[in-house]
Amino acid sequence: MNNDRLVTQAIAASEAPTKQRFILLIVLLITLLVAYLDRVNVSVLVADDAFLTEMGIKGDAVAMGSLMSLFLAAYAITNAFLSPLGDWWGPRKVMALAIVFWGLSCIYGGLVSGFAGMIVARCILGLGEGMHWPMQMKFVKNWFPPQERARANSTWLLGLAAGPALAMPFFVWIVGNWGWRTSFFVLAAIGLIPLVLIWFFTADYPRENKRINRLELEHIDNGLKAERLAQSRDSVADNASTWENCKSFLANFDYWLCVIFYICSSSAWWGLMTWIPSYLKDAVGFTWKSMGFWANAPYAVSVIALIVFGYLTDKVERKATFGIIHMLGGAAGIYFSAQASGQVEAALWLIVAVAALVVGLPGHWAMIQKVVPEKALATGSGLESGLGSAGGAVTPVVVGYFINITGSYHGGLMCLVAFCLIGAGAMIMLWFRKI
Repeated sequence: MNNDRLVTQAIAASEAPTKQRFILLIVLLITLLVAYLDRVNVSVLVADDAFLTEMGIKGDAVAMGSLMSLFLAAYAITNAFLSPLGDWWGPRKVMALAIVFWGLSCIYGGLVSGFAGMIVARCILGLGEGMHWPMQMKFVKNWFPPQERARANSTWLLGLAAGPALAMPFFVWIVGNWGWRTSFFVLAAIGLIPLVLIWFFTADYPRENKRINRLELEHIDNGLKAERLAQSRDSVADNASTWENCKSFLANFDYWLCVIFYICSSSAWWGLMTWIPSYLKDAVGFTWKSMGFWANAPYAVSVIALIVFGYLTDKVERKATFGIIHMLGGAAGIYFSAQASGQVEAALWLIVAVAALVVGLPGHWAMIQKVVPEKALATGSGLESGLGSAGGAVTPVVVGYFINITGSYHGGLMCLVAFCLIGAGAMIMLWFRKI
């Protein structure tokens, strides 16, 4: 009997914890990367004369901006009203359903014959992707102890920068060689990859995963239990209703400061993402071929920024520190790009702006995962994401409006600077509140 016990102890001592939570991160990264390929395809298309002519919107900057704005409007509505599905059904099923919507929107987008049909395709994409984003947060909350979340968030958020970094040269190449319709059909095929990964390689909770072992489960559970214990004095009861869980964050001032930050950040991000290719080509004077490189460069640098600041964020208690850098860096980059006298100077300042606009995101989502109860996380993050997307939905059209009435990008870019400064104010308040 003693020998058996010693053997069991020896086996347990030699057992290494599995790394299933990191496998999950890879799946989330791939999923977001593909999502951003779908989103930014239209940013390249609004710089393509053949697409603009066939859609009947050549020379109409407001109509061009509406392709992104209406996508974001549908995205915002889904964020706000369908995100609770993740709290009820679990993130795995909801994310799989979202990806099916992406595929349908891409197939339809490649078949449309006019601008109205393209708007419908973009709205279908918004409905699907709006369900997806809050599920990423739900997965990380369920699978990672709090001390690992900023790095976990920064890992899957790499898709936010890597997607556009890959998309810009990729779609310039596809559209240049095979036309704009082919880009939609390629996206529909690529969308099958995250669908398979989500369905077969993820689970809503660690204990539902058949590949995870006892040691990794204990590591995750111990971290989550310590978090719940630390928050128990301020949290609602475990058996609280959905509404009681929601009230606990809706009445939290820190939550609403995070929302203000995210609205401003999304507005600046989507304003830049929609108009960078056209700005570089039409206002700065790059050729189609060279524009592909410079439109890609900001997002490539952002990948590095996310890796570095994701690591640093876990080391700093006040996560708002990086939110301040995020917004002030974005404001400086956009302002000096608009004032630049040379092509390369303008492009380099855009790299600063876009890279800055990712450095505060890992800490921001760690803040949300802290102030919103676990059982309402999909709802809370979805509401915030919906409000942020609503702000982002307005911005591409606002920039387009200023382009139309002034014949210049300057006024629209200054609007983005103003959003960044407001967001910086919210983060400064959170910093003083030691968040």
